[in-house]
Amino acid sequence: MLWQCHLIPAAVGVGLQGKEGVGSCISEAIHGGIRIIVGLLFVNICIYLLLSLHSFPSSLINSEERVDTADQETVSWDRSIPEDIKQKIQPKEVPAESVTVWIDPLDATQEYTEDLRQYVTTMVCVAVNGKPVIGVIHKPFSAYTAWAMVDGGSNVKARSFYNEKTPRIIVSRSHAGKVEQVARQTFGNKTVIIPAGGAGYKVLALLDVAEKNQEEADVYIHVTYIKKWDICAGNAVLRALGGHMTTLTGEEISYTGSDGNEGGLIASINMNHKALIEKLPDLEKTSHK
Repeated sequence: MLWQCHLIPAAVGVGLQGKEGVGSCISEAIHGGIRIIVGLLFVNICIYLLLSLHSFPSSLINSEERVDTADQETVSWDRSIPEDIKQKIQPKEVPAESVTVWIDPLDATQEYTEDLRQYVTTMVCVAVNGKPVIGVIHKPFSAYTAWAMVDGGSNVKARSFYNEKTPRIIVSRSHAGKVEQVARQTFGNKTVIIPAGGAGYKVLALLDVAEKNQEEADVYIHVTYIKKWDICAGNAVLRALGGHMTTLTGEEISYTGSDGNEGGLIASINMNHKALIEKLPDLEKTSHK
């Protein structure tokens, strides 16, 4: 899902677009949860991060959630900021027109319907001139939140070791077989493929996350078309920590223009990203919509 917010002086106008493949059985969960997401995650963390860019002058968010008029509400912010965030963030000034905000209120929607809640995340990303600079990944069912700002601080870090020789590769549950065949041809039969749901969950798998149900991987690969609201936050977090998320051919992903990425993706941190791309040339052929 995307809330693409072009910032204006008085408030942020938030428009929610539907996500493909989302059944009506979860629409009420999305509508009911968005007020929680806006009130607890977006307001308490993301607005302060936006303010740190000196281009978000309002303390008011209007949430247009495509719910009944009677259920719509305005969420105000009292400017209360967690001390640990204030201590880490260094304010930066950017033109308001250069900022785009991408929000996915419910990542891993299919897994949510299957009660696989460990994969579910809520994500917010701020891009400046198309480059992801702020990312927040929140696990609503365990209350874990990871955030990072490029050149501005974070509450998460990379692990101390990654296996480049026979990496553990995390992929979508729906196309694990495609990656498995190529990966094992490249890295050997001992290569471990981890099928998982949710792009946010997969990025967290690359990091040092103290979560009971969080798996660990060395590389994240996606070989099909994917929406930018699914990947912007993770891209920002990795970028802030010195990692990489690119298309399968090594191109940077721009978070302006169209809402989809047709080049697949490969994500890594503290590894030779270029060498990984060169080893997996055939995956790009299956990445287009």
